[in-house]
Amino acid sequence: MSQNGARYRRVLLKLSGESFKGTRGFGIDHDAVSYMARQIKSVRQMGVELGVVVGGGNIWRGAEAEALGMDRASADYAGMLATVINALTLQDALERNYDVDTRTQSAINVQQVAEPYIRRRAIRHLEKGRVVLFASGIGSPFMTTDTAAALRVTEIDAEILLMAKHGVDGVYESDPNTNPNASRLDFITYRDAITKRLGVMDTTALSLCEENNIPIVVFDLFVEGSIERIISGERVGSLVAETEPIPAG
Repeated sequence: MSQNGARYRRVLLKLSGESFKGTRGFGIDHDAVSYMARQIKSVRQMGVELGVVVGGGNIWRGAEAEALGMDRASADYAGMLATVINALTLQDALERNYDVDTRTQSAINVQQVAEPYIRRRAIRHLEKGRVVLFASGIGSPFMTTDTAAALRVTEIDAEILLMAKHGVDGVYESDPNTNPNASRLDFITYRDAITKRLGVMDTTALSLCEENNIPIVVFDLFVEGSIERIISGERVGSLVAETEPIPAG
């Protein structure tokens, strides 16, 4: 553990598009963005190297566009552009309001506003203390930003994947919106999460984390200080891993 109380040296945070809309039904809530930027700054002050994969569902959902008749590949590329908008908004808040040095890397070519995703360059930014925002998923249609998070956490050698949710504080045995008696699972294995289809993330992403033994924490982003508590080693939300860790002490 570092002198600042951080249990992890390098972390990958997945921010859903839902997080960016905050209390709004659609688009970007700048109060929510400012909150996320403040939480990220707190993590950096702990000395943790932080990469962030950004979703885009607050602006565009490819699956919904496809259901209305749009070509799926085109719909997914539009979704990638939505993630770029969110990343640039968060980058501006981090740099302008919180003085956090930030780089946005995109898996599709938008060189006027973002660097291309280059693994070694991303790692170098992290080593220099910069926050790296990963936009455009993996740059291919038919793949979710959850899959991008599972891939990037492995590529940048991060130790843990933090799945930040909006209004959901973990993984439940059934949908808490339809079953008010559903119990939250403090721990679940990768295999059970896949076979029981508990909605942690898509199957491809879960399988990739399982293959590389990357622990996943699912938590409510909008509980103040939750990221810092996780990074300090506290049990927050739900842990998805191969085996449940033995409690300290």
